[in-house]
Amino acid sequence: MNTQSYQGRVILAGAGPGDPDLISVKALKYLQQADVVLTDRLVSPELIEKNARKDALVIYVGKQCSKGIHTPQQDINQLIVEFAQKGKLVLRLKGGDATLFSNILDELETVKLHNIPYEIIPGISAALGAASYTGIPLTARGYSRGVRFLTLYDLSNVKYQQWTEWADTDDTLVFYMSGQKLLELTQKLYSFGIDPEKGIAIVQQATTPNQKTTILSFSDIRHKKLPEFEYVPTLIIIGNVVNLHEHYAWIKEGATSPSYFDNHKNIYQNAV
Repeated sequence: MNTQSYQGRVILAGAGPGDPDLISVKALKYLQQADVVLTDRLVSPELIEKNARKDALVIYVGKQCSKGIHTPQQDINQLIVEFAQKGKLVLRLKGGDATLFSNILDELETVKLHNIPYEIIPGISAALGAASYTGIPLTARGYSRGVRFLTLYDLSNVKYQQWTEWADTDDTLVFYMSGQKLLELTQKLYSFGIDPEKGIAIVQQATTPNQKTTILSFSDIRHKKLPEFEYVPTLIIIGNVVNLHEHYAWIKEGATSPSYFDNHKNIYQNAV
């Protein structure tokens, strides 16, 4: 292990789910101070444009966007080390929370390997933002006994027993990064006997001006057209709590668009 110490420092921080006002005070202070900002696709461009130092180096390191920009994790790790070794305050800004369904482990291993001082700052996760901005309390008394945060990369890896348990549980299920698997997911749960009246909320671009919520029940999935998800961040909430949306939704939603998180031209002029 490299035991040399550097004056530089790395901050791994969650920026919240989209609404720029949902960043924590602590993360905001670091954003205002950072020499270098390495930002994900799902961080509000407005947040950075208004709060980063004018002379800060802002580098977009998103994994995917509609403009075809893709930054491998290895390149992100290299940028972290490069700037920290130059004595810079590096802010690695992630959408949502820094520790939930992110590649933070790769970055933690990198800073530890190079003996770089670091700090982790939590953020409001997309699930919590979506729940609040749609009026769907995830563990409402009498509707849910708990909540599970899940993601689906490969449906073939989900075992029979798991499908049965998901179909039977009274917990709220929240699926991240699974929008393109929605049809397969819902059909599979239906085939395993999930209550046909149980609700499904498909929340696109949660907490942003382009938020769009589609509410279905499992009895609807064979008769209604499902939303399309290419490049649009989507959360799927399944459970009895979804039925509360009709009563407690407080935001008037407009048409969704893939453009909100992909408008980088004004703030990523220093991208490499």
